[in-house]
Amino acid sequence: MNGEVVQPAFRAIADDLAQSLRRYLERYVGDPAVAQDLSQETLMRINQGLPSFAGRSSIKTWAFSIANRVAADYLRHPDRRLHIVELDEVAEPIDPDRALDEKMMLGEMNECIRAVIDSLPDSYRAALILHDIEGLSAEQTAEICACSLATAKIRIHRARLRLKEVLTKRCEFYRDQDNVFRCDRKA
Repeated sequence: MNGEVVQPAFRAIADDLAQSLRRYLERYVGDPAVAQDLSQETLMRINQGLPSFAGRSSIKTWAFSIANRVAADYLRHPDRRLHIVELDEVAEPIDPDRALDEKMMLGEMNECIRAVIDSLPDSYRAALILHDIEGLSAEQTAEICACSLATAKIRIHRARLRLKEVLTKRCEFYRDQDNVFRCDRKA
């Protein structure tokens, strides 16, 4: 072994990560069309940077850090406004056999949660989405967000606290007599 880093093929990286990157970007910016454009920009930057990839992190962590910077750059422009997207639009479709009232209730809950996530500072929002929604480790989140592990953990913790605090003020979550989870907005 001569210590050289073996460069993975771009096509393999794109095939493996494109969907995860697009989903993350959609959750981050809240707009599927914008997320698709940012995903393409991310893949272009990955392709351009691949020859200089030093292997100090995993390809996935490196790719998500690029996506994080692309999204942050996009949102820095003053004319950019976050749009609320319901979480169920990003995730798997809801089972069609569910009752209409349950779908509406889930939509209300998702709208409430999405609005709170969108109101978080960029650093908290990124940490929360990467760790709690995308399922990355705190170490990977720290690396992607270009901060220390301690800072990443603090951001995740504070984002969760803000989410809980705002949801407690805005919404009341409970199970009804049929054991169905409900959300009522507080006045």
